[in-house]
Amino acid sequence: MEGVMGVLVFALLNLLALHRADALRFEIESGRTKCITEEIKKNSMSVGKYSVVGLTSEDQHITVRVTSPYVNRAGYVGHLHYAEEVESGNFAFTAMQQGDFLACFWLSKPYHNPPIRVTIDFEWKSGISSRDWKFVAKERNIVYHLVELD
Repeated sequence: MEGVMGVLVFALLNLLALHRADALRFEIESGRTKCITEEIKKNSMSVGKYSVVGLTSEDQHITVRVTSPYVNRAGYVGHLHYAEEVESGNFAFTAMQQGDFLACFWLSKPYHNPPIRVTIDFEWKSGISSRDWKFVAKERNIVYHLVELD
């Protein structure tokens, strides 16, 4: 019985090590870009969602780009998600290699006089925390999002 408990504790610790979830709120000033980096392990699923807080005009719409840390043979960084002039959005992918992935945000209309600020809610989950285990309970419901850069 003691050996079984040790194996269960070891398995639980490994699951917790795969857990990664980050949620934050930050501001962007017009004419500036904010980027968040996330180290993601190979074959880990990653999901994210973002939204402008208190949107009052189209001047507050944002552009979002999520990129892979890897460059393909033609020298281009892999774009995993790109959205222009949005107030909210989502992305999902499975990392084909381990590395630092990047999510960058900026105002779609970069020049305002005087400059304006926009608040963004951003949540990025990877590994075990990115899965909805109630949905995944049946194998037929599993969907894989694969991204290849070559």
